[in-house]
Amino acid sequence: MSAHPGSDPVPGALAADRLGAPTVVYFVLSAAAPLTVVAGVVTTAYAITGITGLPIAFLVVGLVLAVFSVGYVAMARHLANAGAFYTYISRGLGRPAGIGAAWMALIAYNVLQAALYGAFGAAAAPVLERWVGAVPPWWVIALVAWALVAALGVLRVDVNGRLLAILLTAEVAVILLFDAADLVNPAASGLALETLSPGALFVPGVGAILVIATLGFVGFESSVVFSEESREPRRTVPLATYSAVVIIALLYALSSWAMTVAIGSADIVAVARRDQADTIFALAAGHLGGTVVDIARVLFLTSVFAAMISFHNTTARYFFALGRERVLPAIFGRTRARSGAPQAGSIAQSVFGLAVIVIYAVLGLDPLVQLFFYGGAFGGLGVLLLIFITSLAVIAFFAREPSGETPTQRMIAPVLAALALAVMVWLALDNFWALLGVPEGDPLAWLLPALYGVAAAIGVVWALVLRASRPALYARVGMGAKAAEGQEYRTTR
Repeated sequence: MSAHPGSDPVPGALAADRLGAPTVVYFVLSAAAPLTVVAGVVTTAYAITGITGLPIAFLVVGLVLAVFSVGYVAMARHLANAGAFYTYISRGLGRPAGIGAAWMALIAYNVLQAALYGAFGAAAAPVLERWVGAVPPWWVIALVAWALVAALGVLRVDVNGRLLAILLTAEVAVILLFDAADLVNPAASGLALETLSPGALFVPGVGAILVIATLGFVGFESSVVFSEESREPRRTVPLATYSAVVIIALLYALSSWAMTVAIGSADIVAVARRDQADTIFALAAGHLGGTVVDIARVLFLTSVFAAMISFHNTTARYFFALGRERVLPAIFGRTRARSGAPQAGSIAQSVFGLAVIVIYAVLGLDPLVQLFFYGGAFGGLGVLLLIFITSLAVIAFFAREPSGETPTQRMIAPVLAALALAVMVWLALDNFWALLGVPEGDPLAWLLPALYGVAAAIGVVWALVLRASRPALYARVGMGAKAAEGQEYRTTR
C-alpha cells in the first residue's frame, strides 16, 4: 500500500454524484466561451464574410442542434459514459467507427484547448501594458495560464465547476450590459430587424456564415462527457444540454444583432474590418466609459481561461474513457483517489499544451492567427464532423434498440438532424478556405480537414488489430464503466 493512498490513482470510475445540472451548464457554456465568441468570432464573421445575417444564423444553427439533442440526450439515458461521441458511435455504428471517432475527438479537443493559449497570451499583452507598463512575450503569459490549468485539472471536478460559475456569471453579465447599451444607443437606422430576417441568409457565401455560427456552439455537446459524475444523469444531461443550446443561441443572436443596431447594418462590416476584435470594446467605451471597458477586457481574459479549464476537463475524460477500455494504455483509465479526476489524461493534455506553446515560441509563429484562429477553425471542424457522425449513430442505435423511446426521439428528430448536419458539413468543407482566410484552393484548406480522415483511418485499423489479436479487450469497447468491472457486453458489431 502506498504511503499516500489519498493521491494514488485508482482504476475504473470517475467520482460520482459531484455535479448538478447548473454546474454541467457552466462547464458547457464555458467551453463555448461567450465573451470570446462575441468579441472575436462575431466581429470576425462580419469582417470576413461581409454578410450581416449572423443573428439569424445563430438561431438557425441553434434550432438544428436542438433537434440533434433530442436523440443525443435520449441515447445518454442508456449510455452514461465520459467518452460521449466515442461511446455513441461505437454502440451505433460499430467499434471500428467508434475508435476512429475517438482519434478524431482527441485531435479536435486537444487542438481547441491548445489554441486558447495563443488567444490568452495575445489578449493579455495590451492589458498588462496599460496596467504595469510592461509587455512580456505572449508565451510567458501563456505558460502562467498553462500552469494554472494543469493544476486545476487534477483537482475535484466540482472545484473547477465553482470557479467556472463565478467567471461565467461575470462574463455573461458584461455581455448583457454591452447589449443593453447598444440597444439604447442605436444608429440612425434605429432598431432595424433585417439581420434577424430569414431572408438575410439567402445571399451568396451563406455557407461561411453558417459554419462560423456553428463554431460558436462548440462545447454544447460536452454535457454528456460529465454524465458519470452527474447527480441524476437522466435528468441532468438533458436539462444541461437543452439549456446550453438555448442560452448560446439567444445570447449570440442578441449580441450580434445589438452590434448591428448600434453601428447600423449598412456599416457593421466596414467597422468590423477596421476595429476587428476591439469593436465591442470601442462601442462600450462610448456608451459606458473606460472603467467598464477595462473590466470587460479582464473578463475577456477570464472567458478564455474558463474555456481552457472546460476543454481541459473534457479532453482528460476522453483519455480516461479510452484508457478504461484499454484502447489507450491502462494508465489513462485511472483516476486520482483524492479528487476523482482522470490524472493521466489531465497530465497528457497538459504536456500537449506545453509542447504547443514551446514550439510556437521557438518558431516565432503568430499566436493569434496561426495558433488561435487556425486551431479554433480546425478543432471546430472536427467537432462538427463528430456531431454529424454521432447523429447517424443515434439513428442506427435506436433502429436496433428502440428502448422505449418515442418515435420522435429515436427516429424523426435524429433523421432531420442528420440531414441538416450533412448540409453543414458540406458547407464547412467547401468554405474551409474562407474560414482560414486563405485563397480558394490553398493546400492548407484541404490538408487540415484531411488529417481527420487520416486519424479516423488509423483508428479503424487499430480497432481491427485489437479484434484480431485481443478479442476480449475488443469486446469491452463502448462499455464504459462496465469495461472496468469486466461485465459481458453483447453487440451486433
